[in-house]
Amino acid sequence: MPIARRFVSTSFTFDGYRIADYRGVVRGITVRSRNIVANIGAGIQTLFGGNITLYSELCERAREEAFELMLEHAAATGANAVIGMRYDANDVAAGVTEVLAYGTAVVLDPPPPPH
Repeated sequence: MPIARRFVSTSFTFDGYRIADYRGVVRGITVRSRNIVANIGAGIQTLFGGNITLYSELCERAREEAFELMLEHAAATGANAVIGMRYDANDVAAGVTEVLAYGTAVVLDPPPPPH
C-alpha cells in the first residue's frame, strides 16, 4: 500500500500517533547527469546572475525521484510512515550527481478516537 506524503516527516514523531513498529532504514537513490545543451544554457544564465533554472529543475526532479523511490522501499517493508527523512547529494563523477532520500520506516497506530 502506498505511503501518503503527509506521513513523511523530518522529525522522529507524529503528533497523536504511536509508533507501533520500526521497520528499518529505507532509501531512494537516483544518479543524474547534465547534458551538453543544459550546460550551455546554464552557462548563458550565469552571465546574467540569479537562479540557474536549468540546474534547479534538474535537482528538483532528482530529489522527487529519490523521494518516490524511498516511499516505495518503505511500503515494501510494510510501513505506513517514514520518520527522520533527509536528503543527501554527492558528485560521483564530473557532471554526475547522486541524490539520496532516506529515513526510518515505521508503522503508526491510528490516534485514539476523541472522548
